[in-house]
Amino acid sequence: MSKSLKIDRRAFLQGAGGAALALPVLDAMGAEVIEQPPRRFCALYTANGMSLPKAENGLDEWSWFPTAEREGEFVFGRSTEPLSPFRKQLSFMGGLFHPSGPKADPHTCSDMWLTGAPLHNPNRGTYNSVALDQVVALHTKQYCRQPSLVLSIDAGTGFLSRTGTISYNLEGRPIPAENNPRRVFNRLFRGDRASLESQRDKLQNRIKLVDAVSENARSLDRQLGKSDRQRMDQYLTSLNEVESRLIASERWIDIPLKKQDYSHLNLDATSEGEPADYYRTMFDLIALAFDADITRSVAFMLNREDGMGISDTFPLKLGLTSTHHQLSHATDKDGQWQFAKYDLFLSQQLAHFFERMCGYQDRNGSVLDNTIVLFGSGASTTHYPKNLPTLVAGGANMGLRHGTYWRNGDTRMSNMYLSILRSLGIEQEGFADSTGTLSESIFSRA
Repeated sequence: MSKSLKIDRRAFLQGAGGAALALPVLDAMGAEVIEQPPRRFCALYTANGMSLPKAENGLDEWSWFPTAEREGEFVFGRSTEPLSPFRKQLSFMGGLFHPSGPKADPHTCSDMWLTGAPLHNPNRGTYNSVALDQVVALHTKQYCRQPSLVLSIDAGTGFLSRTGTISYNLEGRPIPAENNPRRVFNRLFRGDRASLESQRDKLQNRIKLVDAVSENARSLDRQLGKSDRQRMDQYLTSLNEVESRLIASERWIDIPLKKQDYSHLNLDATSEGEPADYYRTMFDLIALAFDADITRSVAFMLNREDGMGISDTFPLKLGLTSTHHQLSHATDKDGQWQFAKYDLFLSQQLAHFFERMCGYQDRNGSVLDNTIVLFGSGASTTHYPKNLPTLVAGGANMGLRHGTYWRNGDTRMSNMYLSILRSLGIEQEGFADSTGTLSESIFSRA
Protein backbone atom coordinates (compact mmCIF):
# COMPACT_ATOMS: atom_id res chain seq x y z
CA MET A 1 0.00 0.00 0.00
CA SER A 2 1.34 3.42 -0.90
CA LYS A 3 2.36 5.58 2.05
CA SER A 4 0.63 8.52 0.40
CA LEU A 5 -2.75 6.80 0.41
CA LYS A 6 -5.36 8.92 2.15
CA ILE A 7 -8.76 7.45 3.02
CA ASP A 8 -11.75 9.54 3.98
CA ARG A 9 -12.87 8.67 7.53
CA ARG A 10 -16.46 8.37 6.27
CA ALA A 11 -15.54 5.69 3.69
CA PHE A 12 -17.77 2.63 3.30
CA LEU A 13 -17.31 -0.88 1.96
CA GLN A 14 -20.10 -2.05 -0.32
CA GLY A 15 -21.26 -5.65 -0.08
CA ALA A 16 -23.71 -7.90 -1.83
CA GLY A 17 -27.29 -6.72 -2.04
CA GLY A 18 -26.34 -3.10 -1.46
CA ALA A 19 -25.35 -3.62 2.19
CA ALA A 20 -22.64 -1.28 3.41
CA LEU A 21 -20.44 -1.02 6.47
CA ALA A 22 -18.28 1.93 7.43
CA LEU A 23 -14.57 1.26 7.45
CA PRO A 24 -12.85 1.09 10.83
CA VAL A 25 -10.49 3.91 11.72
CA LEU A 26 -7.28 3.33 9.74
CA ASP A 27 -3.83 4.86 9.84
CA ALA A 28 -4.45 6.15 6.31
CA MET A 29 -7.19 8.40 7.68
CA GLY A 30 -4.65 10.66 9.36
CA ALA A 31 -3.13 11.37 12.75
CA GLU A 32 -5.98 13.65 13.86
CA VAL A 33 -8.26 10.58 13.83
CA ILE A 34 -5.73 8.15 15.34
CA GLU A 35 -4.95 10.37 18.33
CA GLN A 36 -8.53 10.86 19.44
CA PRO A 37 -9.29 9.91 23.06
CA PRO A 38 -10.99 6.51 23.49
CA ARG A 39 -14.66 6.30 22.61
CA ARG A 40 -16.34 3.37 24.31
CA PHE A 41 -19.72 1.64 24.40
CA CYS A 42 -21.33 -0.49 27.11
CA ALA A 43 -24.72 -2.20 26.80
CA LEU A 44 -26.47 -3.45 29.96
CA TYR A 45 -29.63 -5.53 29.67
CA THR A 46 -32.20 -6.59 32.23
CA ALA A 47 -35.01 -8.99 31.37
CA ASN A 48 -38.77 -8.90 31.97
CA GLY A 49 -39.14 -5.12 31.74
CA MET A 50 -39.26 -2.52 34.52
CA SER A 51 -42.00 -1.59 36.96
CA LEU A 52 -44.53 0.80 35.43
CA PRO A 53 -47.35 0.37 37.97
CA LYS A 54 -51.01 0.67 37.13
CA ALA A 55 -52.48 4.07 38.03
CA GLU A 56 -55.17 2.50 40.24
CA ASN A 57 -52.50 1.00 42.51
CA GLY A 58 -51.31 4.47 43.59
CA LEU A 59 -47.63 3.71 43.04
CA ASP A 60 -46.69 6.48 40.60
CA GLU A 61 -43.62 7.37 42.65
CA TRP A 62 -42.33 3.82 42.04
CA SER A 63 -42.52 4.05 38.25
CA TRP A 64 -39.19 3.40 36.53
CA PHE A 65 -39.91 6.17 34.01
CA PRO A 66 -40.23 9.60 35.68
CA THR A 67 -43.84 10.66 36.31
CA ALA A 68 -43.30 14.11 37.82
CA GLU A 69 -41.41 17.34 37.16
CA ARG A 70 -40.06 20.03 39.47
CA GLU A 71 -38.83 23.41 38.21
CA GLY A 72 -38.68 22.11 34.66
CA GLU A 73 -36.68 18.98 35.51
CA PHE A 74 -37.88 15.40 35.81
CA VAL A 75 -38.09 13.91 39.28
CA PHE A 76 -36.43 10.55 39.83
CA GLY A 77 -38.85 7.86 40.93
CA ARG A 78 -38.11 5.92 44.10
CA SER A 79 -36.77 2.95 42.13
CA THR A 80 -34.21 5.12 40.28
CA GLU A 81 -33.36 7.53 43.13
CA PRO A 82 -29.83 6.05 43.59
CA LEU A 83 -29.00 7.47 40.13
CA SER A 84 -29.83 11.06 41.13
CA PRO A 85 -26.16 12.07 41.76
CA PHE A 86 -25.62 11.46 38.03
CA ARG A 87 -28.57 13.57 36.81
CA LYS A 88 -26.38 15.64 34.48
CA GLN A 89 -24.75 12.49 33.09
CA LEU A 90 -27.81 10.46 32.13
CA SER A 91 -31.17 10.65 30.37
CA PHE A 92 -34.31 8.52 30.25
CA MET A 93 -35.48 7.70 26.72
CA GLY A 94 -39.19 7.08 26.22
CA GLY A 95 -41.27 5.69 23.38
CA LEU A 96 -38.58 3.44 21.89
CA PHE A 97 -39.43 0.13 20.24
CA HIS A 98 -38.33 -2.35 17.59
CA PRO A 99 -40.87 -2.68 14.72
CA SER A 100 -40.22 -6.45 14.71
CA GLY A 101 -41.05 -6.69 18.40
CA PRO A 102 -44.88 -6.75 18.22
CA LYS A 103 -44.70 -9.42 15.49
CA ALA A 104 -42.48 -11.80 17.43
CA ASP A 105 -42.67 -14.17 20.38
CA PRO A 106 -42.40 -11.74 23.34
CA HIS A 107 -39.48 -13.74 24.73
CA THR A 108 -37.28 -12.98 21.71
CA CYS A 109 -36.97 -9.42 22.99
CA SER A 110 -33.52 -10.09 24.44
CA ASP A 111 -32.38 -11.70 21.18
CA MET A 112 -33.26 -8.60 19.16
CA TRP A 113 -32.58 -5.87 21.75
CA LEU A 114 -29.16 -4.92 20.34
CA THR A 115 -29.89 -6.02 16.78
CA GLY A 116 -33.42 -4.91 15.87
CA ALA A 117 -33.54 -8.13 13.86
CA PRO A 118 -36.43 -9.14 11.59
CA LEU A 119 -38.35 -12.34 12.13
CA HIS A 120 -36.91 -15.73 11.21
CA ASN A 121 -35.51 -15.91 7.69
CA PRO A 122 -35.48 -19.57 6.56
CA ASN A 123 -33.26 -18.69 3.59
CA ARG A 124 -30.50 -17.56 5.93
CA GLY A 125 -31.02 -20.21 8.57
CA THR A 126 -31.13 -17.52 11.24
CA TYR A 127 -33.42 -14.65 12.10
CA ASN A 128 -30.81 -12.40 13.67
CA SER A 129 -28.33 -9.78 12.53
CA VAL A 130 -25.28 -8.04 13.97
CA ALA A 131 -25.57 -6.47 17.43
CA LEU A 132 -24.67 -2.87 18.13
CA ASP A 133 -21.76 -3.78 20.42
CA GLN A 134 -20.15 -5.82 17.64
CA VAL A 135 -20.42 -2.97 15.14
CA VAL A 136 -18.60 -0.83 17.70
CA ALA A 137 -16.01 -3.59 18.19
CA LEU A 138 -15.40 -3.77 14.45
CA HIS A 139 -14.36 -0.13 14.44
CA THR A 140 -12.37 -0.03 17.69
CA LYS A 141 -10.65 -3.42 17.91
CA GLN A 142 -7.34 -2.28 16.40
CA TYR A 143 -6.79 0.06 19.36
CA CYS A 144 -7.32 -2.35 22.25
CA ARG A 145 -6.27 -5.79 23.41
CA GLN A 146 -9.71 -7.39 23.18
CA PRO A 147 -12.23 -6.56 20.43
CA SER A 148 -15.12 -6.87 22.84
CA LEU A 149 -16.15 -8.23 26.21
CA VAL A 150 -19.38 -10.25 26.28
CA LEU A 151 -20.75 -11.03 29.74
CA SER A 152 -23.92 -12.56 31.11
CA ILE A 153 -25.39 -13.78 34.36
CA ASP A 154 -25.33 -17.26 32.77
CA ALA A 155 -22.40 -18.30 30.62
CA GLY A 156 -22.76 -19.40 27.01
CA THR A 157 -25.51 -18.47 24.56
CA GLY A 158 -28.69 -20.02 25.94
CA PHE A 159 -31.15 -20.80 23.16
CA LEU A 160 -33.59 -19.09 20.80
CA SER A 161 -36.01 -16.79 22.67
CA ARG A 162 -34.37 -17.70 25.99
CA THR A 163 -30.95 -16.41 25.06
CA GLY A 164 -28.02 -16.22 27.48
CA THR A 165 -26.25 -13.45 25.54
CA ILE A 166 -27.27 -10.15 23.95
CA SER A 167 -24.31 -10.03 21.54
CA TYR A 168 -24.46 -11.32 17.94
CA ASN A 169 -21.67 -11.41 15.40
CA LEU A 170 -21.66 -10.04 11.85
CA GLU A 171 -23.50 -13.17 10.66
CA GLY A 172 -26.19 -12.86 13.33
CA ARG A 173 -24.95 -15.78 15.41
CA PRO A 174 -24.92 -15.52 19.23
CA ILE A 175 -21.57 -14.83 20.86
CA PRO A 176 -20.99 -16.90 24.00
CA ALA A 177 -20.89 -14.87 27.20
CA GLU A 178 -18.66 -15.29 30.26
CA ASN A 179 -20.05 -15.10 33.78
CA ASN A 180 -17.17 -16.05 36.10
CA PRO A 181 -15.35 -13.00 37.58
CA ARG A 182 -12.04 -14.83 38.07
CA ARG A 183 -11.99 -16.11 34.49
CA VAL A 184 -12.86 -12.62 33.23
CA PHE A 185 -10.06 -11.13 35.32
CA ASN A 186 -7.51 -13.69 34.14
CA ARG A 187 -8.45 -13.16 30.52
CA LEU A 188 -8.20 -9.37 30.79
CA PHE A 189 -5.39 -8.68 33.23
CA ARG A 190 -3.31 -11.72 34.05
CA GLY A 191 0.15 -12.01 32.52
CA ASP A 192 3.68 -12.86 33.58
CA ARG A 193 5.85 -10.07 32.20
CA ALA A 194 9.00 -12.08 32.95
CA SER A 195 8.24 -14.75 30.39
CA LEU A 196 7.12 -12.94 27.25
CA GLU A 197 8.67 -15.47 24.87
CA SER A 198 7.03 -18.33 26.71
CA GLN A 199 3.69 -16.55 26.49
CA ARG A 200 4.18 -15.92 22.79
CA ASP A 201 4.98 -19.58 22.13
CA LYS A 202 1.92 -20.71 24.06
CA LEU A 203 -0.26 -18.28 22.16
CA GLN A 204 1.08 -19.46 18.82
CA ASN A 205 0.43 -23.09 19.76
CA ARG A 206 -3.11 -22.28 20.90
CA ILE A 207 -3.83 -20.34 17.70
CA LYS A 208 -2.62 -23.30 15.62
CA LEU A 209 -4.77 -25.66 17.68
CA VAL A 210 -7.87 -23.50 17.23
CA ASP A 211 -7.18 -23.30 13.47
CA ALA A 212 -6.94 -27.09 13.24
CA VAL A 213 -10.07 -27.68 15.31
CA SER A 214 -11.99 -25.10 13.26
CA GLU A 215 -11.07 -26.79 9.99
CA ASN A 216 -12.07 -30.23 11.28
CA ALA A 217 -15.32 -28.83 12.69
CA ARG A 218 -16.25 -27.22 9.36
CA SER A 219 -15.58 -30.51 7.59
CA LEU A 220 -17.82 -32.33 10.07
CA ASP A 221 -20.48 -29.62 9.79
CA ARG A 222 -21.02 -30.41 6.12
CA GLN A 223 -22.03 -33.97 7.03
CA LEU A 224 -24.58 -33.14 9.73
CA GLY A 225 -28.32 -32.67 9.78
CA LYS A 226 -30.03 -29.31 10.24
CA SER A 227 -30.34 -29.31 14.05
CA ASP A 228 -26.76 -30.51 14.49
CA ARG A 229 -25.54 -27.84 12.07
CA GLN A 230 -27.17 -25.19 14.23
CA ARG A 231 -25.28 -26.49 17.25
CA MET A 232 -22.08 -26.59 15.23
CA ASP A 233 -22.66 -22.99 14.13
CA GLN A 234 -22.61 -21.93 17.76
CA TYR A 235 -19.48 -24.00 18.37
CA LEU A 236 -17.70 -22.48 15.37
CA THR A 237 -18.71 -19.00 16.53
CA SER A 238 -17.10 -19.77 19.89
CA LEU A 239 -13.92 -20.91 18.15
CA ASN A 240 -13.81 -17.77 16.05
CA GLU A 241 -14.17 -15.63 19.17
CA VAL A 242 -11.36 -17.54 20.90
CA GLU A 243 -9.10 -17.16 17.88
CA SER A 244 -9.69 -13.40 17.58
CA ARG A 245 -8.88 -12.95 21.26
CA LEU A 246 -5.71 -15.01 20.93
CA ILE A 247 -4.52 -13.03 17.92
CA ALA A 248 -5.22 -9.77 19.74
CA SER A 249 -3.32 -11.02 22.79
CA GLU A 250 -0.27 -11.81 20.69
CA ARG A 251 -0.21 -8.34 19.17
CA TRP A 252 -0.27 -6.65 22.59
CA ILE A 253 1.94 -9.04 24.52
CA ASP A 254 4.98 -6.71 24.56
CA ILE A 255 2.99 -3.67 25.71
CA PRO A 256 2.59 -3.42 29.49
CA LEU A 257 -0.83 -2.88 30.99
CA LYS A 258 -1.64 0.32 32.81
CA LYS A 259 -0.87 -0.06 36.52
CA GLN A 260 -4.11 -0.41 38.45
CA ASP A 261 -5.34 -1.30 41.92
CA TYR A 262 -7.23 -4.61 41.93
CA SER A 263 -7.48 -4.91 45.72
CA HIS A 264 -11.21 -4.05 45.79
CA LEU A 265 -12.15 -6.95 43.50
CA ASN A 266 -13.94 -9.94 44.97
CA LEU A 267 -13.03 -12.57 42.40
CA ASP A 268 -14.66 -15.27 44.49
CA ALA A 269 -18.08 -13.68 43.96
CA THR A 270 -20.46 -15.95 42.06
CA SER A 271 -23.98 -15.66 40.71
CA GLU A 272 -25.01 -18.21 43.33
CA GLY A 273 -23.90 -15.94 46.18
CA GLU A 274 -24.96 -12.43 47.18
CA PRO A 275 -26.40 -10.65 44.11
CA ALA A 276 -24.90 -7.25 44.98
CA ASP A 277 -21.41 -8.70 45.46
CA TYR A 278 -21.60 -10.44 42.11
CA TYR A 279 -22.92 -7.50 40.10
CA ARG A 280 -20.52 -5.00 41.66
CA THR A 281 -17.54 -7.25 40.95
CA MET A 282 -18.60 -7.60 37.32
CA PHE A 283 -19.12 -3.84 37.02
CA ASP A 284 -15.72 -3.23 38.64
CA LEU A 285 -14.11 -5.49 36.04
CA ILE A 286 -15.79 -3.59 33.20
CA ALA A 287 -14.68 -0.24 34.62
CA LEU A 288 -11.09 -1.48 35.00
CA ALA A 289 -11.10 -2.88 31.46
CA PHE A 290 -12.20 0.50 30.12
CA ASP A 291 -9.67 2.37 32.27
CA ALA A 292 -6.82 0.18 30.98
CA ASP A 293 -8.21 0.47 27.42
CA ILE A 294 -8.28 -3.32 27.12
CA THR A 295 -11.57 -3.13 25.21
CA ARG A 296 -13.93 -0.43 24.02
CA SER A 297 -17.03 -2.55 23.58
CA VAL A 298 -18.89 -4.39 26.35
CA ALA A 299 -22.25 -6.17 26.49
CA PHE A 300 -23.51 -7.45 29.84
CA MET A 301 -26.79 -9.36 30.25
CA LEU A 302 -27.89 -8.91 33.87
CA ASN A 303 -30.65 -11.50 33.75
CA ARG A 304 -32.57 -13.70 31.30
CA GLU A 305 -36.12 -13.73 30.02
CA ASP A 306 -39.02 -15.90 31.16
CA GLY A 307 -37.61 -17.04 34.49
CA MET A 308 -34.52 -18.65 32.98
CA GLY A 309 -31.24 -18.82 34.88
CA ILE A 310 -30.01 -18.11 38.37
CA SER A 311 -30.88 -14.41 38.43
CA ASP A 312 -34.62 -15.11 38.46
CA THR A 313 -34.21 -16.04 42.13
CA PHE A 314 -32.33 -12.85 43.08
CA PRO A 315 -35.48 -11.10 44.40
CA LEU A 316 -35.95 -14.00 46.84
CA LYS A 317 -32.38 -13.53 48.07
CA LEU A 318 -33.16 -9.85 48.66
CA GLY A 319 -36.17 -10.69 50.84
CA LEU A 320 -38.93 -10.30 48.25
CA THR A 321 -41.63 -12.95 48.01
CA SER A 322 -41.52 -14.02 44.33
CA THR A 323 -39.07 -14.60 41.52
CA HIS A 324 -38.33 -11.82 39.04
CA HIS A 325 -40.41 -13.23 36.19
CA GLN A 326 -43.38 -13.82 38.48
CA LEU A 327 -43.15 -10.24 39.79
CA SER A 328 -43.07 -8.90 36.23
CA HIS A 329 -46.59 -10.31 35.73
CA ALA A 330 -47.97 -8.91 38.99
CA THR A 331 -51.04 -6.67 38.67
CA ASP A 332 -51.84 -6.13 42.37
CA LYS A 333 -50.35 -3.29 44.39
CA ASP A 334 -48.02 -5.40 46.52
CA GLY A 335 -46.65 -7.36 43.57
CA GLN A 336 -45.97 -4.23 41.51
CA TRP A 337 -44.34 -2.57 44.51
CA GLN A 338 -42.04 -5.57 44.98
CA PHE A 339 -41.15 -5.53 41.28
CA ALA A 340 -40.20 -1.87 41.67
CA LYS A 341 -38.08 -2.74 44.71
CA TYR A 342 -35.98 -4.96 42.47
CA ASP A 343 -35.60 -2.07 40.02
CA LEU A 344 -34.29 -0.10 43.00
CA PHE A 345 -31.70 -2.81 43.63
CA LEU A 346 -30.55 -2.64 39.99
CA SER A 347 -30.34 1.16 40.19
CA GLN A 348 -28.03 0.82 43.19
CA GLN A 349 -25.72 -1.45 41.20
CA LEU A 350 -25.78 0.91 38.23
CA ALA A 351 -24.93 3.87 40.47
CA HIS A 352 -21.92 1.92 41.76
CA PHE A 353 -20.79 1.36 38.17
CA PHE A 354 -21.12 5.05 37.27
CA GLU A 355 -19.22 6.04 40.40
CA ARG A 356 -16.37 3.72 39.45
CA MET A 357 -16.17 5.10 35.93
CA CYS A 358 -16.23 8.69 37.19
CA GLY A 359 -13.28 7.82 39.43
CA TYR A 360 -11.08 6.70 36.50
CA GLN A 361 -9.61 9.45 34.36
CA ASP A 362 -8.69 9.70 30.70
CA ARG A 363 -6.56 12.61 29.55
CA ASN A 364 -9.64 14.66 28.64
CA GLY A 365 -12.07 13.70 31.39
CA SER A 366 -13.49 10.70 33.22
CA VAL A 367 -13.94 7.25 31.70
CA LEU A 368 -17.71 7.86 31.88
CA ASP A 369 -17.30 11.05 29.84
CA ASN A 370 -15.76 8.93 27.07
CA THR A 371 -18.21 6.02 27.33
CA ILE A 372 -21.81 5.74 26.16
CA VAL A 373 -23.68 3.40 28.51
CA LEU A 374 -26.99 1.94 27.36
CA PHE A 375 -29.18 0.36 30.04
CA GLY A 376 -32.59 -1.09 29.41
CA SER A 377 -34.92 -3.98 28.70
CA GLY A 378 -36.45 -5.50 25.58
CA ALA A 379 -40.00 -5.17 26.88
CA SER A 380 -42.08 -3.04 29.20
CA THR A 381 -44.06 -4.55 32.06
CA THR A 382 -45.61 -7.93 31.19
CA HIS A 383 -43.72 -8.30 27.91
CA TYR A 384 -45.23 -5.23 26.21
CA PRO A 385 -42.97 -4.59 23.17
CA LYS A 386 -43.28 -0.79 23.05
CA ASN A 387 -42.01 2.11 25.18
CA LEU A 388 -38.99 0.02 26.09
CA PRO A 389 -37.42 1.14 29.38
CA THR A 390 -34.19 2.81 28.27
CA LEU A 391 -31.53 4.92 29.94
CA VAL A 392 -28.45 6.41 28.27
CA ALA A 393 -25.53 7.69 30.34
CA GLY A 394 -22.07 9.17 29.78
CA GLY A 395 -20.62 10.37 26.51
CA ALA A 396 -20.19 14.02 27.54
CA ASN A 397 -17.03 14.24 25.44
CA MET A 398 -18.98 12.87 22.47
CA GLY A 399 -21.54 15.66 22.60
CA LEU A 400 -24.32 13.97 24.57
CA ARG A 401 -26.47 16.48 26.47
CA HIS A 402 -28.09 14.91 29.52
CA GLY A 403 -30.45 15.59 32.38
CA THR A 404 -33.65 14.99 30.45
CA TYR A 405 -36.54 12.57 30.02
CA TRP A 406 -36.70 12.46 26.24
CA ARG A 407 -39.70 11.14 24.30
CA ASN A 408 -41.20 11.88 20.91
CA GLY A 409 -44.00 9.37 20.42
CA ASP A 410 -43.22 5.91 19.07
CA THR A 411 -39.58 5.95 17.94
CA ARG A 412 -37.48 3.22 16.36
CA MET A 413 -34.81 1.96 18.73
CA SER A 414 -32.52 1.50 15.73
CA ASN A 415 -32.65 5.26 15.09
CA MET A 416 -31.19 5.79 18.55
CA TYR A 417 -28.58 3.10 17.86
CA LEU A 418 -27.54 4.94 14.71
CA SER A 419 -27.26 8.12 16.80
CA ILE A 420 -25.01 6.26 19.23
CA LEU A 421 -22.77 5.09 16.39
CA ARG A 422 -22.49 8.60 14.97
CA SER A 423 -21.61 9.96 18.43
CA LEU A 424 -18.87 7.34 18.66
CA GLY A 425 -17.48 8.63 15.37
CA ILE A 426 -18.66 5.60 13.41
CA GLU A 427 -20.11 7.07 10.24
CA GLN A 428 -22.41 4.22 9.33
CA GLU A 429 -25.23 4.97 6.87
CA GLY A 430 -27.79 2.96 8.83
CA PHE A 431 -28.34 0.30 11.44
CA ALA A 432 -30.92 -2.51 11.19
CA ASP A 433 -34.25 -0.91 10.22
CA SER A 434 -33.25 2.67 11.05
CA THR A 435 -34.77 5.52 9.07
CA GLY A 436 -32.39 8.17 10.38
CA THR A 437 -30.99 9.50 13.64
CA LEU A 438 -32.84 11.08 16.56
CA SER A 439 -33.34 14.76 15.87
CA GLU A 440 -33.72 17.29 18.70
CA SER A 441 -32.49 14.76 21.21
CA ILE A 442 -29.65 14.20 23.66
CA PHE A 443 -27.37 13.40 20.71
CA SER A 444 -25.95 16.68 19.44
CA ARG A 445 -24.67 15.05 16.25
CA ALA A 446 -28.06 13.62 15.31
